Amino acid sequence: MPEELVANLIVFARTLRASGVAVRPSGVPDALSALGVVGVENRGDVRDALRAVLLSRHDDYAAFDSVFNQFWRAWRESSDALPQPMHVPERGRSRVRITAPGIATADATDRQPSSSDEPVGVRTYSADETWRRKDFATFTPEDFIKASAAMSMLTWNPGVRVTRRWIPGAGRHIDLRRLLRANASRSHEWLIIPKRTRRTEPRPLVLICDVSGSMEPYARMLLLFAHAIAGDTRRVEVFVFSTRLTRVTRQFATRRPEVAMSAVREAVGDWSGGTRIGAAIRSFNVHWARRVLRGNPVLLLISDGWDLGDPQELAREMARLQRSVRRLIWLNPLLGSPGYEPLARGMHAALPFVDDFLPVHNMVSLEALAGRLNELKN
Repeated sequence: MPEELVANLIVFARTLRASGVAVRPSGVPDALSALGVVGVENRGDVRDALRAVLLSRHDDYAAFDSVFNQFWRAWRESSDALPQPMHVPERGRSRVRITAPGIATADATDRQPSSSDEPVGVRTYSADETWRRKDFATFTPEDFIKASAAMSMLTWNPGVRVTRRWIPGAGRHIDLRRLLRANASRSHEWLIIPKRTRRTEPRPLVLICDVSGSMEPYARMLLLFAHAIAGDTRRVEVFVFSTRLTRVTRQFATRRPEVAMSAVREAVGDWSGGTRIGAAIRSFNVHWARRVLRGNPVLLLISDGWDLGDPQELAREMARLQRSVRRLIWLNPLLGSPGYEPLARGMHAALPFVDDFLPVHNMVSLEALAGRLNELKN
């Protein structure tokens, strides 16, 4: 694969992100593999291949096509030829070359004369960027401390829900009780017509996290993630499972994450054991669903999909769970690995009943998840 194409794919992915498009964490390596298969001779094939491997949401298709049509063409000599946030040449056709590991430098050709012939740099590497893409399985104690601080800065806001209760407000409906009270002394003249509207409140979140043996490399970081979400003011319920389900919401009430994780380990008797996802979801549906799924919450299920139980039971319970929540999001730490395919029988059985299937293996994936939650409609 030519170096120029590799570098331009990197810039293209960053341009998509700058335009608000959620790009898969492993998008660029997958894009290189896809173009190696379909080739670069046909523009339509290139567009379809990049769209298939870079995007994770159907809602981003229109924005992707717009950026693609602007990016992959011969640049015209205009001031808005390239996206400004990428710091690429404003005039002329650009050719990007890699001059050092992790640094891409744009070398402008066919440019208009300028006062300086120095190349314009397009940064694709920094120490912070490398850490944000570091896999959770390789985190050091210092990384966990840094990640805890970083997650506390993110906003986990899946929107609000409209309740059945009425409150005074500028709605379309007349508040008859307040109308009668306000105009009781005015005979038959209705001078004040108060209105009312439905009350809204933050939509709750429910986390169900796999702490089986196959999830051990990611367990500590995912519990830190659960603690960061549970520290918010909205109602958050947290469950963990291996071969059986355990509610640990009370253990996450403390502000100190290390105390919370120690309490969770003491409460969970089957830590790092086998995995029975279907049985755990059935236990949740039978014993906890009516209590914690009030308010039509968003549910985050965190697991790698390796399951020792019955796939039919898992499919049946996942279908029941999906009907009970506003949105069911499955977070898989293996999804960020190059070449990963959801071939495990548990994952294969559950996917038809998942609204969003997203990676959760580094800080970039958590930032994308926070953005995805913030985009949910009421």
